[in-house]
Amino acid sequence: MADEGALEAERDAIVAALTPVVDGLVATFGPMCEVVLHDYRRPEKSVVAVAGSVTGRVAGGAMSEIGMRIVARGDGAGDELNYVTRTRGGKLVKASTMVLRDSTGTVFGALCVNLDVTAVSDAQALLGALAGLGAAPADTPVTTFGNDIDSVVDAILDAHQLRQHGNWASLDRARRLELFRGLDERGVFAVRRAIEQVAARLGISRASAYSYLAQARAEVGAGTEASG
Repeated sequence: MADEGALEAERDAIVAALTPVVDGLVATFGPMCEVVLHDYRRPEKSVVAVAGSVTGRVAGGAMSEIGMRIVARGDGAGDELNYVTRTRGGKLVKASTMVLRDSTGTVFGALCVNLDVTAVSDAQALLGALAGLGAAPADTPVTTFGNDIDSVVDAILDAHQLRQHGNWASLDRARRLELFRGLDERGVFAVRRAIEQVAARLGISRASAYSYLAQARAEVGAGTEASG
């Protein structure tokens, strides 16, 4: 079994080696590019280094909901390459998130490259209109980026409540469990104090929130065993 102290030193060395790469990539790809280096050992301040300004990240900021999802998947998380998302401010972003692993395969961070392709998309739409080619609008998912972990958790919760089309009191047990299961799948509860924040937003006790989370996880576990 690897010595934990040696592994921590190895992870530190990987982060240190990648830090200058952040500036180098942005210098290569230009002002529409942003590169963010994350260390998930500190989720509330996971941004170690950042260059460019597509999502407004700053060093010392929190991980995004993409980071939460990776943390929730643990060592089973894989790279997410060349996906398209939209910021809450409306920017269209083409992005890649590459997980960082130590020599044991443990995921502990990520290197993220974000390209603002809003202008490219607008130009494509304009050229299509001039050529008489209609195009159906793409249903691009919105990703929450924030330097404050609480604001990221709040935004994810807001999005789930909008999809539920109702407040907590109007939801039956099945939909309440669905809400907690969805939040868990997106890695919300991997963040320290998130359960208290969710409970406060829903107007329920912390004990009730823990109970719903446990029930949601138990149902997922039972479903996995049944399918196996």
